[in-house]
Amino acid sequence: MSEHMNETSGPGVNVPPQGDASRIDVILDMDLPVVVRFGHTEMPLRTLTRLGPGSVIDLGRSPDEPVDVMVSNRVVARGEVVIVSGNYGIRIIDVVSPSERMPWLEA
Repeated sequence: MSEHMNETSGPGVNVPPQGDASRIDVILDMDLPVVVRFGHTEMPLRTLTRLGPGSVIDLGRSPDEPVDVMVSNRVVARGEVVIVSGNYGIRIIDVVSPSERMPWLEA
């Protein structure tokens, strides 16, 4: 049996050696930009150029609907807007399943 396989692995299953487990710590400490999407809309360039102070843009979403929490343009969770010490925050109410977040894992 190869050093990269154990009794639970089958052909084509690559099990990393024990020393490789610590490599995941390097990835887990990386900072990633998190974006909260309140909504979106499209508008003609002419309308966009007329925007100014006091303009209102309809995002097509009710204030009570959950907002999307995104990493790398992928929705990873949904939450509700809350106030934390005078700042906006997000209370997570739903986390997207790993298969929905990373569809390439199923391939």
